[in-house]
Amino acid sequence: METPRLFHFSEDPTIEVFEPRPVRVPAERRPGREWLNGPLVWAIEAAWSAMYLFPRDCPRIVLWRRPDTTVEDLAHWWGDRDCIAIAHIEWAWFERVRTMTIHRYEFAPGGFETINDAGMWVSRATERPIAMETLTDLPAAMAAEGVELRVMEHLTPLRGVWDTSLHASGVRLRNAARWGDPGWPHTPH
Repeated sequence: METPRLFHFSEDPTIEVFEPRPVRVPAERRPGREWLNGPLVWAIEAAWSAMYLFPRDCPRIVLWRRPDTTVEDLAHWWGDRDCIAIAHIEWAWFERVRTMTIHRYEFAPGGFETINDAGMWVSRATERPIAMETLTDLPAAMAAEGVELRVMEHLTPLRGVWDTSLHASGVRLRNAARWGDPGWPHTPH
């Protein structure tokens, strides 16, 4: 299998070296995977990079079809859209998404290992980017990747998507309006 192109997205355009560091907010990990909260450099495969075409703290839910996605789930959650993914954000974040500049750093894949989860790779060593691209129009960058941006008042109507045959990735949901309301799949304890 060919190693995919690997990226890291940041609002900082001056990073010359990525040092391994622990995650800011540790996640609950299944047994044997606790090390993923430790000091690492994180990267994402190009095919999954739509999750990071946002300001860092913007809450978002990105949906992808899977080979086993049912016709019923497509009809309910996807409709007749002809896109690779659908990214959902709240209106409160739209202006920041529209006007934010972010930087896409690319890594040589040699020092990274896959964690077999939504295109995420990690390195336990210091990594130097091989390229950096500045993205000034995030909605256009999403469209170029085949991602439809949907803006909603709240993300809560999507709470049931984790029980479907679609792949759903939620990022920074703790920053979403009504976070922690009963029924959210990732309600803090």
